[in-house]
Amino acid sequence: MIEERVIQQESVTSEEQPVAASETPTPPAAPEVPTVPLAEFEALKQQLAEKEKAFQNAKSKIGEYYDDRKKALEDQGMYKPLWEDANQTAQEKDKRINELENELKTAKEQKQMEATRTTAMSALSNAGAINAGQTLSLLQDKLHKSSDGRTVILNGGVEQDLSTYVNNLKNPGSGWEHHFKASNAAGMGAKPSPTSNVAPGSENPWKTGNLTQQMVLSNQDPDLAAVLQKEASQ
Repeated sequence: MIEERVIQQESVTSEEQPVAASETPTPPAAPEVPTVPLAEFEALKQQLAEKEKAFQNAKSKIGEYYDDRKKALEDQGMYKPLWEDANQTAQEKDKRINELENELKTAKEQKQMEATRTTAMSALSNAGAINAGQTLSLLQDKLHKSSDGRTVILNGGVEQDLSTYVNNLKNPGSGWEHHFKASNAAGMGAKPSPTSNVAPGSENPWKTGNLTQQMVLSNQDPDLAAVLQKEASQ
């Protein structure tokens, strides 16, 4: 019984069914396309619209940037002459400021010099100088302002008190005594013997023919005038 069953199975499986020549093969079935829900489709559509709007905004801003840049370059060319004029005006202003500062410095120095001369003239006049202006011109190079603002005499690099220096010029033998009026310190009626030499830098007006100086000396110091006249006649 078992052998018969095996034989029957083999005979069945070995039989092949012929395929008809005119039969067409069946094509494969098309894949199924998933359907998108309407709500999800609308959301995707909204996202695309927003991205398109953002793109247009970015494009517009880029265009505005280039327009502004172009206008800035045009303005730069337009305002360049104005900038150059302003720069030149600033330079002229700085130059004028420097000039005014120099003028102020010069005026200050001149004022200081005048104050020094005034102080020296006062000291000479108080000491009895016959012609304070002439004597001052001889001392001009020695006048100096000390660190504390006093008018002093710079003699050999050493500062000396102006009044003390001027009073020493009156002493006999200084070579300057004839620039000062005779002193009465020797007593009533006593007159010092004036020197017959004129101080360095000053000339005998009777030798030079300076009539104005002759008149001044004759009126202010007749004794000195007489000595100088005698000296000129020798």
